[in-house]
Amino acid sequence: MRFLLDAEQREFARSLDGLLASSDTPAAVRSWAAGDHAPGRALWARLAEAGVFALAVPERHDGLGPLPLDIAVAFTELGRHAVPGPLVETVAAAALLDRLDDPDPAAAHLPGIASGKTVATLCVTALGPYALDADAADTVLVVDGDVLRAGPAPGPVQPSADPARRLSRPSSGGTVLARGPAVASAAAHAADVAALATAAQSLGLGRALLARTVEYVEQRTQFGVPVGSFQAVKHRLADTLIALEFAEPLVHGAALALAAGSPEARWDVAAAKVTAGEAAHRAARTALQLHGAVGYTDELDLSLWIRKARPLRDAWGTPAACRARVLAA
Repeated sequence: MRFLLDAEQREFARSLDGLLASSDTPAAVRSWAAGDHAPGRALWARLAEAGVFALAVPERHDGLGPLPLDIAVAFTELGRHAVPGPLVETVAAAALLDRLDDPDPAAAHLPGIASGKTVATLCVTALGPYALDADAADTVLVVDGDVLRAGPAPGPVQPSADPARRLSRPSSGGTVLARGPAVASAAAHAADVAALATAAQSLGLGRALLARTVEYVEQRTQFGVPVGSFQAVKHRLADTLIALEFAEPLVHGAALALAAGSPEARWDVAAAKVTAGEAAHRAARTALQLHGAVGYTDELDLSLWIRKARPLRDAWGTPAACRARVLAA
């Protein structure tokens, strides 16, 4: 099977790349990390106009989807540009709401998600106690066992390896939206969508780190020659590229499996998640090492990308959990 994007999907990726390249995302990331969500929300609105969030929402609720492969294409670009916010959690929330037996929660929330007016975040307590960017979200959804509730205001923001990933523990209570076996089933599907989107984000992040590192070693000189001409540097970059190239078809294949409703989709998603996450983490280590001491500085925009690699690797399925799922297949 070939996992090549069609012309429309490639053009969609190029248009998102152009939109984000002109949006000064590093400034938006720094503002988001400081608790100022205005630049990030403005960027969110532009992404919504481009149809990013509508990809996860069915047509009957003013969306375009669900289209897992197009979601993967979009999130690769979002990762490439380090866009802040609960992007993954919003599309996962849409996937969850669409699978419920009761249509009322979907009708209440999905049109707003599709239009970008509703920023949502999702916490599945079986996978972790924290919700991402709940302080910036309009809707905080919490799945606890077979109960889905709309949580009240979150607790304080916790320290994070990536300051722009603002984690908080949802408060107890809130409004129960649904309960029963359908909630647990919908949450499992939403977690797969989240893992796929996170894998795509990791892929884009890794490619951005690699591109910036290649550019740097071509410019930096030592002993009168570019650092990039050294064999050890070439080998490190080549290994990073191979890891990313290997991850890409797994991400696209997992998206196709989800779109087809394949029973093996969960395993395909797990394989894509661990492979893309590890590849991005390798790219971050390579970028840090080859940039030298300057790579550690907060002032360098590169740090905004480096800090995301490990949290993305572990979000919505740690490497150990993903490998365990694949081995159990």
